[in-house]
Amino acid sequence: MREEEERHPEERVAARRRYPRSQWRSCFFCKEKVKEIDYQDADFLRRFLTDRGKIKARRQTAVCARHQRQLAVAIKRARHLALLPFTAEHVRGS
Repeated sequence: MREEEERHPEERVAARRRYPRSQWRSCFFCKEKVKEIDYQDADFLRRFLTDRGKIKARRQTAVCARHQRQLAVAIKRARHLALLPFTAEHVRGS
C-alpha cells in the first residue's frame, strides 16, 4: 500500500491543504467586528482591488465568505456612484 492510503482520511485532506490550520489568517472584518461595509469609504475599498480595478479573491484578502460578498456589493455600489473606477487609468487610455 502506498503511504497516502495508510493514513486516516482527515490526515490526507490536511496534507493537500495549501496552509496548515495554524497559518490561516482570520477575517479583518470579523476581527474588527464590522457589521456593515460602507460603500462610501472609497480609499478603504481600494485595498481590495487589483491594479487593474478587479476585486481581489478571498485567498488574497483573507476575508471570510460572508464579508467577501458584502465587500463585492460595496465595491459595485461605489463604482456605480463613480467613487471607484470600473477599470484602471492606464487601461482606459486617457
